[in-house]
Amino acid sequence: MNSTEDRRITRTKEAICAALVALIEEKGFEALSVKDIAIKANINRGTFYLHYKDKFDLLDQTLDQVVQDMERILLEIRLVSVADFKETWIPKAIATKLFEYFNDNASLIQAILVTKGNFVLVTKLKQLMLKNIFEKDEAISIKKEKLLVPCEYLASYIASAHFGVVQEWLDRGRRETPEEMAEILLNITFRGPLVAAGVFS
Repeated sequence: MNSTEDRRITRTKEAICAALVALIEEKGFEALSVKDIAIKANINRGTFYLHYKDKFDLLDQTLDQVVQDMERILLEIRLVSVADFKETWIPKAIATKLFEYFNDNASLIQAILVTKGNFVLVTKLKQLMLKNIFEKDEAISIKKEKLLVPCEYLASYIASAHFGVVQEWLDRGRRETPEEMAEILLNITFRGPLVAAGVFS
């Protein structure tokens, strides 16, 4: 397959994904059909079926792409010096990139949340953390033998708390910038909820 064909496939998939998001916002996932998606994306149904089995497969592949994008950003941790981890488990620059991604893809993320729910993305994020943060020697020197609690509980807590902040930000209309949200998230993470609440200094 040449680069022209690759670009055409990419554009087609982007159009299908955009149609999916728009239709979820318009009528909800359950009410939409492959025909609706094809019309909205300005393609025929045969083209749709070249890439996806049905609307459920489209949604699953879309979710997988979001997870891959998040993983790509998180893997930049490997490129950061150890000094950047003195205060938080994730440097502000990478946290900002994550929020920039959520900001740029807000409609897509919210469409997934409406259909798949927070639980699916939190579970995926937990799996990413276990795979890329707790199980790789090159990742920020977090060793299982030094943990005070089982890593599965720690990853679950971090994933749920962090994505809860992301969802709140999206639900509130993204009033803060990605940089401000990175600062908020890291303040809660590093200082703890009680310090962030002003209970302790």
